[in-house]
Amino acid sequence: MTYPSPHRPVATVYGYPRQGRGRQLKKATESYWAGRITADELLTAARELRLARLAELSGAGLGEIPSNDFSLYDHVLDTAVMLGAIPPRHVAAYPDTTTAQGALDRYFAMARGTADTAPLEMTKWFDTNYHYLVPELGPDTVLSLDATKPVSEFLEASEAGVTTRPVILGPITFLLLAKATARDAEVQLPGFEPIDLLDRVLPCYLQLLARLRRAGAHWVQLDEPVLVTDQPPAVLAHARRAYETLAAAQDRPKILVASYFDHLGDALPVLAGTPVEGLAMDFTGRAAANVDGLAAIGGLPGKRLVAGVVDGRNVWTSDLTGALSTLGILLGLADHVDVAASCSLLHVPLDVSLERDLDRHLLPWFAFARQKLDELTVLARALSDGRDAVAGELQVNRSRLASRAGSATVHVDAVRDRSAEIGPQQLRRRSHYPDRRQVQRERLQLPVLPTTTIGSFPQTAELRRARASVRAGTMTAQDYDEAIRGEVRDVVAAQEALGLDVFVHGEPERNDMVQYFAERLDGFLATRQGWVQSYGTRYVRPPIIVGDVSRPQPMTVAWATYAQGLTKRPVKGMLTGPITMLAWSFVRDDQPPAATARQVALALRDEVADLEATGIAIIQVDEPGLRETLPLRRRDRADYLAWAVEAFRLTTSGVRDDTQVHTHMCYAEFGDVLAAITDMDADVISLEAARSQMQVVGELARGDYPNEVGPGVWDIHSPRVPTVGEIAARLRGAAGAFDIGRLWVNPDCGLKTRAYPEVRASLANLVAATALVRAEV
Repeated sequence: MTYPSPHRPVATVYGYPRQGRGRQLKKATESYWAGRITADELLTAARELRLARLAELSGAGLGEIPSNDFSLYDHVLDTAVMLGAIPPRHVAAYPDTTTAQGALDRYFAMARGTADTAPLEMTKWFDTNYHYLVPELGPDTVLSLDATKPVSEFLEASEAGVTTRPVILGPITFLLLAKATARDAEVQLPGFEPIDLLDRVLPCYLQLLARLRRAGAHWVQLDEPVLVTDQPPAVLAHARRAYETLAAAQDRPKILVASYFDHLGDALPVLAGTPVEGLAMDFTGRAAANVDGLAAIGGLPGKRLVAGVVDGRNVWTSDLTGALSTLGILLGLADHVDVAASCSLLHVPLDVSLERDLDRHLLPWFAFARQKLDELTVLARALSDGRDAVAGELQVNRSRLASRAGSATVHVDAVRDRSAEIGPQQLRRRSHYPDRRQVQRERLQLPVLPTTTIGSFPQTAELRRARASVRAGTMTAQDYDEAIRGEVRDVVAAQEALGLDVFVHGEPERNDMVQYFAERLDGFLATRQGWVQSYGTRYVRPPIIVGDVSRPQPMTVAWATYAQGLTKRPVKGMLTGPITMLAWSFVRDDQPPAATARQVALALRDEVADLEATGIAIIQVDEPGLRETLPLRRRDRADYLAWAVEAFRLTTSGVRDDTQVHTHMCYAEFGDVLAAITDMDADVISLEAARSQMQVVGELARGDYPNEVGPGVWDIHSPRVPTVGEIAARLRGAAGAFDIGRLWVNPDCGLKTRAYPEVRASLANLVAATALVRAEV
């Protein structure tokens, strides 16, 4: 059978992992920061990586290849630089960007800050675990195009013999993701919204389109993922006007407007009604509703459709037969259908063939970025030449799917039976918070504004070498454990010297807050080379949930009790919560995520019970992933929040009243989950707050949050050390909005990525600032 299409369909992607097979980008960038290589050497390393990616995509048989999806740090930051949206403080700090070093140093100052200059705020990219830098825009922001990056990367590919499709963040998404600020202050500015600058932004995009057309581009992709979120009619009107304006230009490439992560809803007829030549849409998961949306508007006559039918956010081998069925429907709804992943492959590991230690019979279940290219080319060939032309590949695909579905690794009856027996009494604490608060205060005897950290302390080079040595077999397990004990002793001693009130053991045994637990829970699979970018040079290896989850033995008890034995101060037991375990893993797609979350919660509940039984008085169950997993469409959120809160309460509700439960969240907008945060019923929640100038404290106060709060007073994602005055001012601001008797003092997040000198200095300032504010009470 050959599908009736007048154009030969091609396979394409919206983006590809940036780091290289050996994470060369991370190593080169950090070497530049450390002064070991020059700006020119960093740019040369980046160019070599881009050319290697180009060769890989070309060799895989893609019919159209993106460019400008590469970034030294973040593509939203790149767009801000391209549009001249540089905060005045960064211009003042780095006025000369005529040299490569000057340009890079300003760029990285915007991303990371310096000792004297605060960075841009960082938050989550939609419902992924990727972080972007938030542009700052005000009514007096002057925008001007610097097309150097997109044009030079297009020309670089052209010189290598490939005419690419430049990928640019679209104007609506750029403006809606930006933060309104006054010119000389990092504060929210009332009466102004960044979308008000649309008429200043569009001329820059028109100039960019002309530059790319003159460089030889045939198509340009403008990404508008913000349009898959609920938007008011005014924003949709802005989108219509923006794309009518851009499409009306004579000197431009053809425009492909791309969306992903969910369905377009009311934005679909708006975009379809503009003169742009194509739409790229997601047709996986919730975004499968885009099929009905297209049918409802009569399809896309005269337009190109790039159909994202391969899940770009998960690692499972695709159901190619099912994808072809979807494509068969779409062929009747557009003049020209091409095949793509649902979003940029930035969100998955690079290549499953790099995994040398995984069970061989499991490998066929997985498709990382490189394998997804092969899936896409098979689908494109099937559209062009008929299913018979790829019959062998389809049969192999069906066999892989059947192998996974029938595996005993996937289904464990004992786990399923226990999960089915959960009742309401296991989902709530024994007493309400006011009663718990009283007995916890009597047990803990903490001062007003108790000081603590979030959990991790710096992961030193010595720790990383020890971990590598024990994996390589050159260090015994006993010697490794002694090295970890030595680090715990040092961390406890450092906290004693600093004068903190509640201690942590520093988590030196943990390579990652999710992977550590995944390696100790049945049903999870950990990779060696499955690196995925979280932000900048921070890469993580998300585990894969392959089957039903259980805990074979305690995971943290020995280290928590060892640390508690070294001090009279309370030491927190530290766990990663069930929703974050899902959010930062690749989750099985053969059952509802709520069922998987309940299994993980039961495993963690057992760990909580064992920690409490040893005398640990404070147990922190971190849930930074709860907000990022929130569905993008409001109508889907209530169901998600119900099972997410249930999973947290299932984990924590079995403890006594005098055991204090903490949780932690960071780098997300919390306003739309405040009710859920309250329903979690943690005794104390610590939150990111430094970059947003304690904004969340006011939100909690306005929402009548009843329990205790630790707003972060130190932005740990920047290398700068906050002063005593800065921290004290933040504490005073928090105390002005919230009951000081229910406030804690802590950094924004864990300290594993920081170095000890800045950690000691920052924590000393934190303790000193707290003493100042206590004296004022």
